[in-house]
Amino acid sequence: MNAGDELITAQELADSLSLSVDTIWRYTREKKIPCVEISNRQYRYNKQKVLKSLSKETNQTPVREETAPFRGGKKLTYSDYAIIPEEPGFQHEVIDGILVRDSSPSFQHQRVSRRLQRILEDYFHEMDPKGEVFNAPLDLSLEVHTVVQPDLMYLPGSRPARHDPIDSVPELIVEVLSPSSGRIDRVLKLNHYQSSGVPHYWILDPEGAFIEAYELRDGLYVSIARACEGTFSHPSFPDLSFNIDELFSKPD
Repeated sequence: MNAGDELITAQELADSLSLSVDTIWRYTREKKIPCVEISNRQYRYNKQKVLKSLSKETNQTPVREETAPFRGGKKLTYSDYAIIPEEPGFQHEVIDGILVRDSSPSFQHQRVSRRLQRILEDYFHEMDPKGEVFNAPLDLSLEVHTVVQPDLMYLPGSRPARHDPIDSVPELIVEVLSPSSGRIDRVLKLNHYQSSGVPHYWILDPEGAFIEAYELRDGLYVSIARACEGTFSHPSFPDLSFNIDELFSKPD
């Protein structure tokens, strides 16, 4: 591939042109610059072709820097969230109408999440054959201004996923902490899951190697189980148990 044919990300393009990535996204949405859609909401750009398009654009109106809607007074909805292009290395959610941009999960985060997903899938396959366990990225709409992507969620057969984004209330939501997500998972998301009536919420810390389980009682979350070693079991899920050391173990 010639240097002039190289495809770059929106962030790389924005940096090279001294523009904000929000401006690049706006021009992409308005189809004013060429791009290659490599998958759903993931785009790549050829800088030379973009410059050519922008030079035509500036003959009529100058390039206008975009102020992201979450930096202004507008509260985002799912419709706003759905048109934000994917950004390699980051994941997006909307909480209280504000766009939350967080780094993609680490290897250990994904190991722990994958292991627990297998455990939950095996367990609920026996206990609730029509229920389903989903993993991120999958949108869950809690209310008009909050759309999140839980690391794991279990939807019972009585409340199946029928829409995209999912608007059924999960029976269980699991968030696996990242270095930058502690406040989001422990405060913002906990409060939203609580107010939305999610019966069970678990928080896993892959670095601290522990799990905290909350259960909704009288509209508030109560901590009912915490484990950092040995076997984890849960009073509300009979016969569900697994070894903490195995869940959080790292390759030698």
